[in-house]
Amino acid sequence: MTHAAPPVSTPQNPDPSDRPSAWAAGGTVFAGILLLVDGVLGVLKGIVGIAKDDVYSRLGDYVFKFDLTTWGWIHLVLGVLLAVVGWGILSGAGWARGAGVALAAFSIVVNFVWLPYIPVWAIISIAIDVFVIWALCADRSDRTSASAR
Repeated sequence: MTHAAPPVSTPQNPDPSDRPSAWAAGGTVFAGILLLVDGVLGVLKGIVGIAKDDVYSRLGDYVFKFDLTTWGWIHLVLGVLLAVVGWGILSGAGWARGAGVALAAFSIVVNFVWLPYIPVWAIISIAIDVFVIWALCADRSDRTSASAR
């Protein structure tokens, strides 16, 4: 009585582009934290702009002119939305990734228009938003784990 060995299955080599990048997966968590922090800082920028119009001063003449109170409200609302989406990303909410990309893109535009008031911080915020967009778009761990089932 000979027992045949069970057939040995060779593991299929998945396409390397289907594997989630460790940088991207870690970047997603970092993107959530950055959105949360950027949101809190946006709320603070908004409160300062609403409460004290003399804290910010425009450097030179610029095409996009808004009242500083208006800027305060824009930053306050955007800050609350960024913080909520950042919390959603950290909680693993499915809606948060797309909302994070959209809000980070909108935040880039807002910070570009905000350049004459605080140029260095606006450029730093733009760089953070670019990283957030990359991290949220590059991490495909949800898709690969869903296709493995």
